[in-house]
Amino acid sequence: MKKKIEILAPAKDLITGIAAINAGADAVYIGAPQFGARSNAHNPIEDVAELVKYAHLYNVQVFVVINTILYDNELETCRQLIWKLYEIGVDALIIQDMGLLELDLPPIALHASTQSNNRDPKKIKFLADAGIQRVVLARELNLHQIKEITEETDVELEFFVTGALCVSFSGNCYMSVANGERSANRGSCAQNCRLPYNLIDGNGDTLIKNSHLLSIKDFDVSNQIPELVEAGIVSFKIEGRLKDVVYVKNNVSYLRKKLDAFLAENSDKYSKASSGTCTYSFESALDRTFNRGYTDYFVNERHQSIGSWESPKSKGQYIGKLIKTVGNSYVIENGEMLNNGDGLCFINANNEAEGIYVNRAENGIVYPNVLKEIANGTEIYRNNDAAFIKLVEREDSAVRKISTKLVLKEIENGFELIATDEDGNLSTVQLEHPKDQTKTGDSLAENFKINLAKTGFTPYTADEITIDFSENWFLPISKINEMRRKVYEQLSEIRLANYIRHEHQIEKTSHPYPETHLDYMYNVSNKYARAFYERHGVAEIEQAFELQWEPGKSRVMTTKYCIKYELERCPKYHRENMDQKLAEPLVLKQGEVEYKLKFNCKPCEMEIWEKDAEFEIEEDYFH
Repeated sequence: MKKKIEILAPAKDLITGIAAINAGADAVYIGAPQFGARSNAHNPIEDVAELVKYAHLYNVQVFVVINTILYDNELETCRQLIWKLYEIGVDALIIQDMGLLELDLPPIALHASTQSNNRDPKKIKFLADAGIQRVVLARELNLHQIKEITEETDVELEFFVTGALCVSFSGNCYMSVANGERSANRGSCAQNCRLPYNLIDGNGDTLIKNSHLLSIKDFDVSNQIPELVEAGIVSFKIEGRLKDVVYVKNNVSYLRKKLDAFLAENSDKYSKASSGTCTYSFESALDRTFNRGYTDYFVNERHQSIGSWESPKSKGQYIGKLIKTVGNSYVIENGEMLNNGDGLCFINANNEAEGIYVNRAENGIVYPNVLKEIANGTEIYRNNDAAFIKLVEREDSAVRKISTKLVLKEIENGFELIATDEDGNLSTVQLEHPKDQTKTGDSLAENFKINLAKTGFTPYTADEITIDFSENWFLPISKINEMRRKVYEQLSEIRLANYIRHEHQIEKTSHPYPETHLDYMYNVSNKYARAFYERHGVAEIEQAFELQWEPGKSRVMTTKYCIKYELERCPKYHRENMDQKLAEPLVLKQGEVEYKLKFNCKPCEMEIWEKDAEFEIEEDYFH
């Protein structure tokens, strides 16, 4: 049996979800009224229900995000919400809190969110054995590690393919709590990582001023789809539940074309996960919507700088270098690409991002809203492509249609129209009508075909039409149109009735968890999560950070991203620079807030601790 490969798109709301489906998504993920890790992207049950109905018409799945940690007083509310989501037809829940597995749940598939920090093959196998149907892998993994997980278990694996990167191991960032009591694990991340910091060394000297030292580029491994599929990935996830319709349509359509090309070349092994074919009135390109520049992160091991230190805002599409300033205008390489209303950005002499708007663009010459002093040779980016946004925003810029074959034939007391769709669903309507020959005796078959092909705003195309008459019968065009309308309305009802939701009932298990001691990074915040781990053999369980935090001495982040590497002072990768060794501990300072950096070179990780923390500075592991 062929393996289905899926594009999974984010949906901020109902409109964005429908746009994602029209652009080619095989599945969408959306927030419910509560308990999603993006508190600004909650949706009423009625909107989720409407999205489910629209999605299932195309055999697209809908996953709802319930991936915050829960407190005891929220468990019953969450349980009731899950039952409502099941009843409206949601296909799966994306969860972090293992306490949910202890609740009286409907037979709905559960996916382990990336917030569960899914990096270890044994822990992922544990989740699969506990009944989790899919695991969303940590973005820090490389191809070799993904293959190891695939060899350990046959659970479905999902991996991010484009979008913003969380600098911390997902689910293990506590900066937001420590710096203002807003919990990322509770949906209220304050994005401290995108703020500017000073970097101070162990001697008290400032090495770097006012840079976004924890801000990293966005993720793009779209050219690694063949390798990732071979490694075991079945679902490619686009990050961005707070992003707008244009971003989602651009990303989905770009990936749809990439994945379709791969599936066409490997049709013996893999198939598309949903129905319908998309057409677009725009040429998608990732850099034409929000991005901070791109990195493949660690999929192909550590091999490049991944910081976006100048700005956490969108960099956009590279246009060219500034050639010169003439009067109140700029002459820019490839300036003919620019349009009135575009937003441009550049890095100024202080290594800070600045922006201008294009009031007028003529013959490659740009007249900005504010003339700023920009050095010749400065790289210019377009981070607001006005014409592209206007084009993609149109509802008809991405259209998805399900292929059908129509047969119009005679029956004893009239005529019958049969529609068969690409998935084998059959819809039949009959019309009682006298059989009269055409007045001229000529066939009207071509006229019938023209009108039957007018599928308009329906989700269908009539790609093959057969008129099966024994004589040249006459039928009014109004009757042809009526039969076409009815056969397609009925086909939609049949498709929804025939949709198969893959259900799974969680049963309580007791196989051993790979760890016997869980610290606060396991985010145990309620009695049911504690009971779950205890039943699976865990002896000691710390409370979640949010329930026990004491200011000043905590580790608030663990990350594969490394400031030493960015500075080319890594003892593994930059040994030639070790004569310029950094005085430690390095400190990040933002106003009155300070963090110490600890470098664990053996696992190639960096830790961020509050300023009063005490730890030993590791000697050069690679010496």
